[in-house]
Amino acid sequence: MTADFAESARRATDAMRALFPETPLQRNAYLSDRYGADIWLKREDLSPVRSYKIRGAFNAITKHLALHPDQGQFVCASAGNHAQGVAFVCRHLGKHGTIFMPVTTPKQKIAKTQAFGGDAIEIKLVGDYFDDTLTAAQNFCAASGAHFLSPFDDLDVMEGQASVAVELIEQLGAAPDRLVLPVGGGGLSAGVTNYLAATGAHTRLKLVEPAGGASLTAALKAGAPVTLPQVDNFVDGAAVARIGGHPFEVLRQTDPGDVLVAPENRICVTISEMLNIEGIVLEPAGALAVDALADLGAALRGQSVVCVTSGGNFDFERLPEVKERAMHFQGLKKYFILRLPQRPGALKDFLALLGPDQDIARFEYLKKSARNFGSVLIGIETGAPESFDRLFDQMAEGGFAYRDITEDEVLAEFMI
Repeated sequence: MTADFAESARRATDAMRALFPETPLQRNAYLSDRYGADIWLKREDLSPVRSYKIRGAFNAITKHLALHPDQGQFVCASAGNHAQGVAFVCRHLGKHGTIFMPVTTPKQKIAKTQAFGGDAIEIKLVGDYFDDTLTAAQNFCAASGAHFLSPFDDLDVMEGQASVAVELIEQLGAAPDRLVLPVGGGGLSAGVTNYLAATGAHTRLKLVEPAGGASLTAALKAGAPVTLPQVDNFVDGAAVARIGGHPFEVLRQTDPGDVLVAPENRICVTISEMLNIEGIVLEPAGALAVDALADLGAALRGQSVVCVTSGGNFDFERLPEVKERAMHFQGLKKYFILRLPQRPGALKDFLALLGPDQDIARFEYLKKSARNFGSVLIGIETGAPESFDRLFDQMAEGGFAYRDITEDEVLAEFMI
């Protein structure tokens, strides 16, 4: 990668100052002490739209306008951060934007996008699934002459996202020993990779993707972008079925050992910790880089490390789900079906087995499976995961038949 890319990324960064100030680079004492390293957070969750997506959108739109000053309309398909970034930039530049979103998009996200764009944008709700929305947006562009803005598979978007690296190196005063950032479609990771290569920075880059959307891992294995047969959309800001073609041309030389895969339930633990301990609100994709520190562990000791917290657009209606999944990962909550004898005192006998750190979070009779027994769905929370072994041993000794359904995804989906 030539120095031309580095210079272009710096110019893009300078141009962004007309739109928003640089996002903070903050040393995090909690994480630094935990890992014995000098850990910094590049707070993209504190941008005007609470994600880094505003960078690529701004650079792509302004560069297109430089070549086509009469372009009056821009289009994107997105249900999240890209839509908000495009909306914000269109309003700032006085250009019209048409935002295509799935019909199933939560009203909160629609409202935020409209608030950022105001009268400069129009939102069209099309399709139950994103593929339908994307097709509608591209058909609209073909018919109207509007310019389509890809969320990641675009060279100008990649250049704009590289401004994250421009800023953090200037703020730190030097390139860090390690840089950890999330990867979804690849725009951010490819842009930053290009910039580090162009400047000759001796930084070890670690990329993190969600286990349910590991499109880069699959592409590196296949030697080309592939479409994942199934995607877990919990980490909605990074769960991409197919990494972008342009980003992959940059990332194809990545050592597979430098790509980490984060389990969704562990990400929930990280979200909860950052909220409860540090007061930092991160969406699932925004927590990926911090979550990956657990995999790096002792390798971080004594090093300067920057984690890019890529977004903070977290819907607090999801908080109960995050707590549930976090406790599941930590082994602090289990669900089981108890076959309870239908006799006086049976429930009291069962309750007597519970220890002082065990609480019943759910108790629901399902049906009579036999005349003398009833099936009960029970959820129990505990302060220590090993206490469940003791409880289950006591239940067996007491003659209580049960089935642990905590890991049964099919039953959990219908019953929990």
